[in-house]
Amino acid sequence: MPRTYPIERIRDIGIIAHIDAGKTTMTERVLFYTGISHKIGDIDEGTTVMDWMVQERERGITITSAATTCFWKVKGGAEHRINLIDTPGHIDFTAEVQRSLRVLDGAVVVFDGVAGVEPQSETVWRQADKFKVPRMCFINKLDRMGASFEKSLESIQQKLTPNAVAVQIPIGLEDEFKGVIDLLLMKAFSFEGESGELVKEQEVPENFVGEARKWRTQLIEKIASEDEQLLEQFLAGQEMAVEELRKVLRQAVLDYRLVPVFCGSALKNKGVQLMLDGVVYYLPSPIDLPPVKGTDPKTGREIERKASDSEPFSALAFKVATDPYVGTLTYFRVYSGTLIKGSYVLNSSSGERERIGRILRMHAAEREEVSDLFTGDIAATVGLKNTTTGHTLCDEVQPIVLEKIIFPEPVISIRIEPKTKADQEKMGLALKKLAEEDPTFRVKGDMDTGETIISGMGELHLEIIADRLKREFKVEASVGRPQVAYKETIKETAEAEGKYIKQSGGRGQYGHVWLKVEPKERGQGFEFINEIKGGTIPQEFIPAVGKGVKEAMDKGVVAGYQLVDMAVTLYDGSYHEVDSSEVAFKIAGSMALQTACKKAKAILLEPIMKLEVVVPADFLGDTIGDLSARRGRIEETSDRLNTKVIDAKVPLSAMFGYATALRSLTEGRGTFTMEFEDYEEVPQNIAQEIIEGKRK
Repeated sequence: MPRTYPIERIRDIGIIAHIDAGKTTMTERVLFYTGISHKIGDIDEGTTVMDWMVQERERGITITSAATTCFWKVKGGAEHRINLIDTPGHIDFTAEVQRSLRVLDGAVVVFDGVAGVEPQSETVWRQADKFKVPRMCFINKLDRMGASFEKSLESIQQKLTPNAVAVQIPIGLEDEFKGVIDLLLMKAFSFEGESGELVKEQEVPENFVGEARKWRTQLIEKIASEDEQLLEQFLAGQEMAVEELRKVLRQAVLDYRLVPVFCGSALKNKGVQLMLDGVVYYLPSPIDLPPVKGTDPKTGREIERKASDSEPFSALAFKVATDPYVGTLTYFRVYSGTLIKGSYVLNSSSGERERIGRILRMHAAEREEVSDLFTGDIAATVGLKNTTTGHTLCDEVQPIVLEKIIFPEPVISIRIEPKTKADQEKMGLALKKLAEEDPTFRVKGDMDTGETIISGMGELHLEIIADRLKREFKVEASVGRPQVAYKETIKETAEAEGKYIKQSGGRGQYGHVWLKVEPKERGQGFEFINEIKGGTIPQEFIPAVGKGVKEAMDKGVVAGYQLVDMAVTLYDGSYHEVDSSEVAFKIAGSMALQTACKKAKAILLEPIMKLEVVVPADFLGDTIGDLSARRGRIEETSDRLNTKVIDAKVPLSAMFGYATALRSLTEGRGTFTMEFEDYEEVPQNIAQEIIEGKRK
């Protein structure tokens, strides 16, 4: 079957934002205007298409990113296919945002017109920078009390990028918000009909002409400085064709040199259609971006694949979801080539063949079966056996491994116990499934106590997991108190010997090593260096030493937490012709590491959270006092409308139950958001308490 949409008329985009900036409402409007849904979904009524999980509808937040396909035609242009992903805004689900950005070509970043840039907006923006995603902004909620287009735009320019440039301005604000002015066309647009589906173009209202001209000059100057010919025309005071301006602006967006800013109110159905026009005009199609890079699994050389149907097939699996009707769904993005239903592909990350039985094009929780896919498509398939998030699927004859997605480590754990024997087996299977779906969720058994410990990105994250266990998998389990995921590291360099000798009739055991441990910078991880020369230890025993070191690091030396950020060098040792074995060297490696780390001043590390608290001015003193009592460091306080904003860094261990404490401190009027910042050393007196608590 040939392609229905040429590749240049495809857009793979995501909607990203801080929690509650209005992403899902916006996506629902997009689905309505593009004819995918016939009734507008509403978060407050729990009828949204994209938030289809029970937990999402109950809490009014997005938890998993949903993918959908829709179609849009700009005035006088051809129809485009838009593959759209709505991502969560809550920090606990940061993996969902990361994996979506990895496979998107462009993004629309939504901001709340009252709050402007919020902490989570900065996080998603940095993630988009990391994946070099061209983007445009949409300042939403301009109909709300206290909304300000100028202040929001200013906060984007100051905190995120000086290249943000307004391509529209609102007509009125708050209750007076009527529509928007397109600065390139110098036309006003109003949105009529019950759901704003009729877009009326008219002249700019007289009282806005002066202001619109001022904004237009700024915009044109920014665009003209991207192109020599336009700049000459601009300096000569000549009028420039709108097509030309759009073409140059598009190129600047693709090169991350300009970020166009749109505005409106998704809830009041104003401005969404023009934002869709912007997606078609300015955001990239798959061929506008450089070819995707990867490595050849046989030679390790870097190779690339162009965005073309004639190239060998390559795709990246970016999400695995358990579906109650069809089993395991694997979402993937096609970077090159074509895929036909029933064909075999190679999973170059695991080295196994997979058969593509069914191909589904997703419309949130609805799905449409298709027989083939082309470059630039985002779809899902059913029943892959060994493919998880971040794996590459490719042509068997010309394999490639695309760059993996790296996820943050979990910072919080809870113990979980099944209530009955029957729940025990069900729980094991359910947790395995949830861990396959979510790369930031980990499950491990505690050998000493026989308990199961689950870890994640925050209290809400683990709460949702426990809720899903009960509802989707019918597992009754009791959940313990949240625990902080501490880590251990060393402060100095040290050396130590590990000797394991066992002689008791029959064949003995002999392993002997010398190790050196050195601290590395925070976040640099673990490195094992082999410096054995002249065969003082035979080659075949060296991996066993590494294994012993790794196992000892997982157990820790201070309080049983994992050791991180250090280099371990194996530089000497000896062996016995007959008695040496892998087991003996593994034990010797483990012993030497423990001794060396104790000499190297091992310390405890704790996760530090970046916190933003918004409180009415009257409660500022009490809130700051409470944060200081929680070992918080206040970074700065600022004003936002008639509230105070406190930015602080606080240890995660002091933040449990903070939501309740803040409510009672501020008569229910304070709000906060927090996200993981980094690991820092635990103060001595508190480290002592943790060590003693662990021994009990």
